[in-house]
Amino acid sequence: MSLVLVPMSGPDYDRRTAALRRRYAANLQQQRGMSGADAEAEAVRQMELVLPGGRDTAWAILRSAQVDGETVGWVWATLPGAPGRPEMAWLHNIDVDPEHQSRGHGRAMILAVEEELRRLGVTRFGLNVFGGNTRAIALYESLGFTVMAQQMSKPLG
Repeated sequence: MSLVLVPMSGPDYDRRTAALRRRYAANLQQQRGMSGADAEAEAVRQMELVLPGGRDTAWAILRSAQVDGETVGWVWATLPGAPGRPEMAWLHNIDVDPEHQSRGHGRAMILAVEEELRRLGVTRFGLNVFGGNTRAIALYESLGFTVMAQQMSKPLG
């Protein structure tokens, strides 16, 4: 069982980024208290900012993860110089399909992206994670990611 990353097809990109946009909007509602309409608008705005050319955006690394020819998930990173991330590469999303979770694929995907970034001469890799995503936080910490900043809030109502 060896995981490989391959360029995303157009249909896979369309399906997966639409699902990501919906999930991101739901997280914005839950974590930041945004209305549904505002969260959806912000999710669309963010996607258009960092992927203005869709899957052909020059600074984007969009890969499907495959094991023995079967797609098990996908990963999206950007190179240094992308909007909002001039100083380092950035992991925007990693998804392991539900039926393939808990098999080490997420870890393998991150390690494979890191190797691709190293080959491109990139020396620093960052990410954001919602505070309630403890499973992802544990994975990232086990791979050597450390907290650079932390946002906090409290309701005043």
